[in-house]
Amino acid sequence: MIATLSNETEQILGITALVVITERIDDVALLIAQMIRMGLPKVLDKYIPKGRSQRALSWGWTATIWLAYILTEGDHRKVSVEHYISGMRKTLSRLTGQKIEALDFSDDRLAHLLKHLSKNKIWNAVERDLDKDCIEIYQLPTKVVRCDMTTVSGFHAVQDGGLMQFGNSKDDPTRPQIKLAVASLDPMGMPLAIEVVSGEHADDTLYVRLIDRVNIALNKLGLLFVGDCKMSSLANRMHIALGGHFYLSPLPNTGCTAQDMPEWINKGLDKAKDGSLEPLFRENELGEKVLIATAYEFERTQQQQVGEEIVTVPERVLVVHSPAHAERQSRGLEKRLDTAQKQIEALTPKVGRGKRQIVEEEKLTAAIAKILKTQRVEGLLKVDYEKQSKTQTRYVGKGRGSSNREQRTTEKIRYQITAVQRNDTAIVAAKQRFGWKAFVTNAAKSALSLNDAVVCYRKEYRVERIFNRLKSRLNIAPLFVKRNDQIKGLNHLLTLGVRVLTLIEFVIRRSLQNDKAKLPDLHPENHSKETDKPTAERILKAFDGITLTIIQDAVGNEVLRWLSPLTAVQQAILNRLGLEGAYGALGNSG
Repeated sequence: MIATLSNETEQILGITALVVITERIDDVALLIAQMIRMGLPKVLDKYIPKGRSQRALSWGWTATIWLAYILTEGDHRKVSVEHYISGMRKTLSRLTGQKIEALDFSDDRLAHLLKHLSKNKIWNAVERDLDKDCIEIYQLPTKVVRCDMTTVSGFHAVQDGGLMQFGNSKDDPTRPQIKLAVASLDPMGMPLAIEVVSGEHADDTLYVRLIDRVNIALNKLGLLFVGDCKMSSLANRMHIALGGHFYLSPLPNTGCTAQDMPEWINKGLDKAKDGSLEPLFRENELGEKVLIATAYEFERTQQQQVGEEIVTVPERVLVVHSPAHAERQSRGLEKRLDTAQKQIEALTPKVGRGKRQIVEEEKLTAAIAKILKTQRVEGLLKVDYEKQSKTQTRYVGKGRGSSNREQRTTEKIRYQITAVQRNDTAIVAAKQRFGWKAFVTNAAKSALSLNDAVVCYRKEYRVERIFNRLKSRLNIAPLFVKRNDQIKGLNHLLTLGVRVLTLIEFVIRRSLQNDKAKLPDLHPENHSKETDKPTAERILKAFDGITLTIIQDAVGNEVLRWLSPLTAVQQAILNRLGLEGAYGALGNSG
């Protein structure tokens, strides 16, 4: 904006006109300062080569600034970045110490950056260095690593050899997808290693690749890898154990486990009767111990041939009964029973126009059996039906009837369901066996007690938060890139964004808990509410409304630079992050 001055002001300032520039800062300064402290631009510049004809801004700074835009705007589209940068040049130049031009963030240049990030050699090195630096800088614990998978869909055409393929999806099975495998550091949930593969890949084959990458990054023995039942294949368990590490995961109710589980449950029920099951507790938010399950364990050995040798690995099987899980299963059974009953009763509607009747007993019994199997209530419902027949006599041919005319008698048969009854005895017996689950680990009792193992696994939601942030804060789905290299590179970039959010949240929470303090005014709906467990999203939201105003003369010389003053909460957050000077670089002058 250009402002024309009065004659009196001109005489005082010696200036005929002023240019007023206002830039919205918000959380951008915090995000860039955080990434600088993590060493992100430095690490990226180390491994992504700079071309001869490349613009002055390095790839490391390009990625850092673009990532700050994605995190603050929640928009990963390349096309919108150049316009945003044109309105933030003054701020970004001060924060980074680099000369920033809008052309540094053109669609073509960002696509070139994603191509670099898609290369496994470059990405693995970047990921490895960032893991080491973050662990050292923030003194992060390195005992537990959680592994999990998710899918990301898009409106893409499926091509042979492409990343976007149809597969088993929790999101939208009608759209092609990629599969994203993540290993994260507990308890903060920071991504350590990721694998981006085509959407039809099976989950269990990806764990070994994640585990090997984590081994290289952390370079230590004795890690505890925690994952879902897809990680618990024998091959995965042996790979972890032979690598000098430990595993903890539930066993899927398939194969040998499905055969053994009834006996394990019987043993658990016997122990429940004589009171020998071990009670398991967790601590709630009020510091109170709450009963969460009862359990017992036993030991067994697993064998695998390695070369010409057969290696034996001892492991513990933890058989756990959860009342909450049993209640969920009971509600599910009741719902399936109701559904099955309604579907069975609908097989034989009353006779009427458009109502198709079942006239063969075999078809009726087959339809009933199919419903019982589909709803998994076989043996729990008793179905009664009857054969109904009706005879009808008609004259043969057309015309009036007479005493001498030939007649034909036909019999119409239909089957009618008369009752669908619940087998209460079988239902009660089934419910008594609900709530049981088996876990397996090769960690010794002294290193991981039965109680600690169950509590540890129940914190598996921590790795799920990575996927939640990718799909909510960063809006990864649908993907707005088409080429394989850009799809892969963009996923790599966005997981760096999750790493930034995770570290901000973890460092703040650890600082508050160490000082037994709380932050106020992070909840717009309740300004008096205080918390010692703020989310990264609320922390960043607290910086909304910070602006930078710059007044220049007609030739571009700065007359005044003014930054919105920071609130006490904003300053407290920066202090706890060790980023006290993040906004000071923008400076107030005049």
